[in-house]
Amino acid sequence: MQQQVELKKSITWVQGAALTIGAVLGSGILVLPAITAEMAGPASLISWLLMGLFSLPMVIAIGTMSSRFPDSGGMATYVRQAFGENASQITGILMLSAMPFGMPVTALVGAHYLGSIFAWSSTGIHLAAAGLLLTAIGLNYRGIELSGRTQVFVVSAILFILTFAVLSAVPQIQFQAFTPFLPHGWVPVGKAMMLLFFAFMGWEMIGHLAEEFRSPHRDLPLSLGVAVVLVNALYLAVAFTTVGSGVYHAENPVTVMVTLVAYRWGEIAGTLIALLGFIVCYCPVHTFIAGFSRLVYAQARDGHFPKRFSRLHPRFQTPHISLLFFAPLYLLILLLSYLLSWDLKPLISIPSANFLVVYMLGMVSAGRILPDKLGKAAAWISALLSGIVFLFAGWFTLFPLAVIMLVYLLTQFRPFFAR
Repeated sequence: MQQQVELKKSITWVQGAALTIGAVLGSGILVLPAITAEMAGPASLISWLLMGLFSLPMVIAIGTMSSRFPDSGGMATYVRQAFGENASQITGILMLSAMPFGMPVTALVGAHYLGSIFAWSSTGIHLAAAGLLLTAIGLNYRGIELSGRTQVFVVSAILFILTFAVLSAVPQIQFQAFTPFLPHGWVPVGKAMMLLFFAFMGWEMIGHLAEEFRSPHRDLPLSLGVAVVLVNALYLAVAFTTVGSGVYHAENPVTVMVTLVAYRWGEIAGTLIALLGFIVCYCPVHTFIAGFSRLVYAQARDGHFPKRFSRLHPRFQTPHISLLFFAPLYLLILLLSYLLSWDLKPLISIPSANFLVVYMLGMVSAGRILPDKLGKAAAWISALLSGIVFLFAGWFTLFPLAVIMLVYLLTQFRPFFAR
């Protein structure tokens, strides 16, 4: 059978919006409101508000670039247009080096929610996380059309239940919970913003799926527009109720949402939210795995990775070799997390720092090549804001810098990969 050389074009704007919401609205909404409230107190709401505002020019720039260059390489493609192949390769490696940490962390947060129902040990939680990751790989293996339909249903249910959770927590909100507003000063607000970048990663994933949209020039910007409005509204609502109820003072940040709903509706509703926690963490895992597999496919197609990764499944038209390659990486990180009892916060900070650099590179590239003034302005603003937030990454700035240096040295002194 002749090898299929193109990805199947089947994504609609509704499916695109669901995939984008699923990529962004994941474990961050379950765990980060409590973590950032612990860090900055009620002033953490400023962090959420500012990150939501900062995301707007980035979404505008990504939407413009994705519709202008509908290519599976996403950010790496934008960088290639502005700075050439070497810079594109570095961008791709930065994204992929964050992947082994970001996906298992998200799966572990969801597994903690499920484990809260059944009182699972660390073993059960890590096995559930592994099952979530392997399920996402399996569904993506079968094709993006099935994935898109599944994501529409799951995201609709999540939006409904999260709205229900917020409304249920409203009676617990007290005015005194917002004072003192700045208990630790302004520096923790900036540090919280760096951590919150994990909750606002995912907009760029739609770029990796751009080749598979039926009408990318029309549907990509529409998908992103719908997603950014819904995501920001829910983030602010959940953060506000978390601070206003004061639940973050005494509860495990990973299971705060369960406690919020159980205040009013008891253990049954808490169980429902715990199940939701597992499902909501599946959504970003699903979309990110789809996006990362397309990135590997595009990098292999461009000659940066072995050619075998550019092969598509003859029936499902998916980058199946890339998808199968992810499984052992994720399982290795989960095994290390289990054996070493890793804390989730640093594991969140590593991909956040990497993606901040990726966004800076991508947005500077967009600023250089976009012809319209709105797109240029949005891109340069996003690059500047990403750089400011990156300054709060502390020691985690060393990880992406080390990756850049390593890739540069390898490309200078020997071929990066054997063809």
